[in-house]
Amino acid sequence: MQIASRMEGITEVEGLINSLCEDFGVEETHYGEILIAMTEAVNNAIVHGNKLDSSKMVDIQVTVDGNDLQFRIADEGPGFDFENIPDPTSPENIEKPNGRGVFLMRQLADGCEFEELGRIAVLRFENAIPQVQNA
Repeated sequence: MQIASRMEGITEVEGLINSLCEDFGVEETHYGEILIAMTEAVNNAIVHGNKLDSSKMVDIQVTVDGNDLQFRIADEGPGFDFENIPDPTSPENIEKPNGRGVFLMRQLADGCEFEELGRIAVLRFENAIPQVQNA
């Protein structure tokens, strides 16, 4: 899926997550984690990566690997220093309205990695797809 860098794109991503989770029978707990982490990742790509420039795109790829779901979110921005993000739970940052996206992504996903100087976020959700029971 590819979306233009407009806030309305978040709705398209929510639709993708809803369809995927329904198609694969993802449990409610995993659904919530996936939805929140993905909306944070896409929001970051739109706002911070592409600076709300609707001529720039956000590319979202989904991979199914057994019971795992993996999402790759790429923007066209310059990237960011993902190794030095202020801790939003520390006292000096607790009142700040921003700075929680990457923290939430790391807390909710089983794997959260960044590539190409932070232009690409890779979120992995292990055992998100229930195993098919053989009769």
